[in-house]
Amino acid sequence: MIDVGGTHVKLLATGQKEHTQFDSGPKMTCQAMISQVKKLTKDWGYSRISLGFPGPVAHGRVVAEPFNLGPGWVRCDFAKAFGCPVKLINDAAMQALGSYGGGRMLFLGLGTGLGSALIVDGVLEPLELAHLPYKKRLTYEDFVGERGLVRLGKKKWRKEVAEVAAQLQRAMEADYVVFGGGNARLLKNLPRHYRLGDNSNSFTGGFRLWDPRFAKKLHGYGDAR
Repeated sequence: MIDVGGTHVKLLATGQKEHTQFDSGPKMTCQAMISQVKKLTKDWGYSRISLGFPGPVAHGRVVAEPFNLGPGWVRCDFAKAFGCPVKLINDAAMQALGSYGGGRMLFLGLGTGLGSALIVDGVLEPLELAHLPYKKRLTYEDFVGERGLVRLGKKKWRKEVAEVAAQLQRAMEADYVVFGGGNARLLKNLPRHYRLGDNSNSFTGGFRLWDPRFAKKLHGYGDAR
């Protein structure tokens, strides 16, 4: 399981208790990620991969270069590069899948940017809300992502997160909201129907991609091409 984020890339194989990670960032290209993963996993035994990507994914393909990483992702053949089947999914959708507890769930990933996904009765729909206009000619991500946290400070940032979450929950008619991502731990006194997730849920979601009980409802997440 490979979780590619704007700050780190995290790796975990079936049966392992602790994940391995390395730094990512705006200069990390797709090929650099692949090379580093191969280096760190050269002694691992694995036959298939789930890969969470911080950007839009459709029909096993990256459809746009990521906002917070280097280039080279759209044209990459991940299955060929790793020499095994790869299931590719948006990283927020993967964490959402691992966080899902039934019903109609909205997932908001508060990390370098803003990840989002909706799951309705087990059917997963990745969302791309981060760069939609929000207010003051800025986007949702500008307020609740890492840039917003640095600019606003924790107290004002928490208020913006609460406002954004309430707005999006109403729009999506979600039963509950799960907050994931590295900055979710900074939230306090969550109201009813709001829950804190955990970054480890990304690994659970990655493994669930290959579980027949979940895979039958995950349309469009075939092998990466």
